[in-house]
Amino acid sequence: MVRVIPETVVERHLDLASLVEIVGEALVKQAVDEVERPERPHFPVGQGLDGPASKGTAIAMPAYIHGAERYATKLVGVHEGNVDRGLPTINAQIALTDARTGIPEAVVAGTMITNARTGCIGALAARELAPDPLTLGVIGAGAQARWQTRAIATVAGLEDVRVYSPSESRQACARDLSGEGIPARAVDDPATAVRGADAVVTATTATEPVFPAAELGDETLVVAIGAFTEEMRELEQTVIEGAETVFADVPSEVIETGDFRGTDLTASDLVEFGSILGDGDHDLSPGTRAVVASVGSATLDAAATDAIYRRAAEANDGTDVELFPDE
Repeated sequence: MVRVIPETVVERHLDLASLVEIVGEALVKQAVDEVERPERPHFPVGQGLDGPASKGTAIAMPAYIHGAERYATKLVGVHEGNVDRGLPTINAQIALTDARTGIPEAVVAGTMITNARTGCIGALAARELAPDPLTLGVIGAGAQARWQTRAIATVAGLEDVRVYSPSESRQACARDLSGEGIPARAVDDPATAVRGADAVVTATTATEPVFPAAELGDETLVVAIGAFTEEMRELEQTVIEGAETVFADVPSEVIETGDFRGTDLTASDLVEFGSILGDGDHDLSPGTRAVVASVGSATLDAAATDAIYRRAAEANDGTDVELFPDE
C-alpha cells in the first residue's frame, strides 16, 4: 500500500518552527557529506503545445540522508505563466521510498513542503546572522515571500516588514501577512523596501537585479533564494562583492547562477551554509555584510517530507492506495 498525502494533510501536520530545526539538521548533514544528492536535471517543457516556446521548467530532485528510513524523489514544475491562470508558479510532488527494500511508501503533495522548507533557509540565516528583533525587506510578493517571512517570524521578532513587487500583488502579500499578526506593509519601490533593513530577502524569478545596491546598508544580511539558473538574477554584482562572507546551500550550483556570473568568485570562495549551523561558528566581523544564496536542495525535501509523513502516519491521516495489486 502507498499512502497518498494531499496538501490538506500536509498543512495539518506542518509545524514551521520545528521544521526550521529539521532543515537546519539536514543542512549540517549535507555539509559533512552524509547525504546522497545526485545532480538535479532541469529542462524546458511545453514546446509544441501552443507554439515553439516552452511553457515552463521541469526539475527532478532525488536525495537520501544517511540513516533515514526513506529516500525522496521530488518532481517540480516552475511555470511563470501560471500567475495569469490563477495557479501557483511552483508545483511539486514527492515520492518516498523505503531505503531498505525500494518499495514505494508514500506520494506527498510537495508544493507547500517546497515553500516551507525554502522559507526555513531565510529563518536559519536570520537566526545566525541578523539581529533580533529586526526590520525585514522582502522583494517579491508570491508564495515564497510569504513563507520566508513566516519562517523568519518563528526565530526573531519582526519590527517592520516592507514588501515590494512591481505588481499590485505586494498589497495582497502584505495584507495576508498582516492578517497573520506580522507587521507587514506594501511599499512603492525597492529602495524603500531595503533602506535601513537589517535583513533583505529576494524571492523572485527575475533576470535583472531587483533592488539598488546603493540603498543597502553595510551590515544588512541578504538572503537570495530566487535565482537557480544562469539566466536568473536578483542581485547587483556589488551586493556580492561587498559581502565579507557569501554562504551557499550548494556552492557548486549557486556559483553557476546569474547572480554570480561576472564576479571573480569560485565555488571554493563560498562557505557552505550548513557548516555554520552545527557549531554556530561563523566568525563575521562587526559591521559587515553577509549574503546567503540558495538554489534549493533535495536534501531539505527529503528531511521535511519524511517528518510530515511520519506525523501523518501516526495520526492515520491520508489515503492508502494499492499501487501494485496482487495478480
